[in-house]
Amino acid sequence: MRAATRARAAVPQRYHYGGHPSQFADLHLPAAGMAVRGVVVIIHGGYWRSTYGAELGEPLAQDLVGRGYACWNLEYRRAGDGGGWPATFEDVAAGIDHLARAADEHGLDLGSTTALGHSAGGHLAVWAAGRAALPAGAPGAGTPGVPLTAVVSQAGVLDLREARELGLGDGAVENLLGAPDDPERYRLADPMTAVPLDVPVYAVHGEKDTTVPLSQAESYVRAATAAGATAGLSLVPGDHFAVITPGSKDWDRVVELLDDAAASGLPAPG
Repeated sequence: MRAATRARAAVPQRYHYGGHPSQFADLHLPAAGMAVRGVVVIIHGGYWRSTYGAELGEPLAQDLVGRGYACWNLEYRRAGDGGGWPATFEDVAAGIDHLARAADEHGLDLGSTTALGHSAGGHLAVWAAGRAALPAGAPGAGTPGVPLTAVVSQAGVLDLREARELGLGDGAVENLLGAPDDPERYRLADPMTAVPLDVPVYAVHGEKDTTVPLSQAESYVRAATAAGATAGLSLVPGDHFAVITPGSKDWDRVVELLDDAAASGLPAPG
């Protein structure tokens, strides 16, 4: 039944939120007549580099739209393609806010809007959820046009200080942010320094993940819960990519958290 529903789903509609070729998002809507249970902003990973793009989020959107979700598959400028600091952060903020225009056109209720980010996209999703607390002048600062109501991080890079010290992704953090002697830049970009957030953040991490260490999720969830925020960690059996592979047990757990977020605004603990 779900496959048949997907076949009837509307062709994704592309929205451009800027003049650069990477400043776009594809809106996936459920089939006509199917109730929309929530909105999911998909933010792909790839260590913030231009090697990977929004095509990584397509299978996720195709699966979720068949479950009744409207999906906003976001592309953004990445290092090597006009991105880095501050462009990548400005794009993620502007790209999420542009969802408001699409919602107006299609009558979408944004009352339940969950950011779903994988790897570097997990970092950007959690960062975006804390935008309202950023100081004036920082990339992405100001009142969000589309407030996020929850975040599900899939093997996210959530502790930039540790990631930098470990040299993850062949120096991906410094490649993204540059200016190694500018601590303020690194502080503003790090989800750890924005704790506690006022929206729930749930991390899903594979036990066989050798790309992003489990400590990235553990450090964030430990700090968030200690600060009184709602956060949780779900361990799943697969590797770094199983969490973005529909049909896997890892993906099933991701869907469970999205379902809980859509139903109550508070995903169930892992």
